[in-house]
Amino acid sequence: MERSIGLDFLFTITFFAPKLDIVGVTPYGKRIIANVDGGHFEGPNIKGTVQPPAGDWLLIRADNSVQLDARVSLVTDDNTLIYMSYQALRAGQQSVLDRLAAGEDVDPREYYMRTICKFETADGKYDWLNQLLAAGTGQRLPDRVVYDIQQII
Repeated sequence: MERSIGLDFLFTITFFAPKLDIVGVTPYGKRIIANVDGGHFEGPNIKGTVQPPAGDWLLIRADNSVQLDARVSLVTDDNTLIYMSYQALRAGQQSVLDRLAAGEDVDPREYYMRTICKFETADGKYDWLNQLLAAGTGQRLPDRVVYDIQQII
């Protein structure tokens, strides 16, 4: 019996995180906290904005790949609050990672940026989000981060 995984487009989400707090090199790697101060998301069944509080706790590992650990507040266009958390990984050749770190606009096909997402809400209209996992592909741009999020079916 085959147990395949399918994907169904959920939304595209954009995060703005202009302020980075550099914790420094810890026993686990270089720690940076990105303070997400806004953004927006839109898909066929849901859309809205990203609002504080929101943040991304990044860990730059010894191999220079980046582990992301984010928690964000989504507010739908009909004023429903949704908690979203995700774990992500950004990896690639060192020259590409250096260009990203320098703030260059790098083609996302040149590096690996993937995420796994979970959602929580108390609103019955969006209760379906509580019952799913999602996966996404990301792109880091000089002034924002963008993910295309797919529901895992």
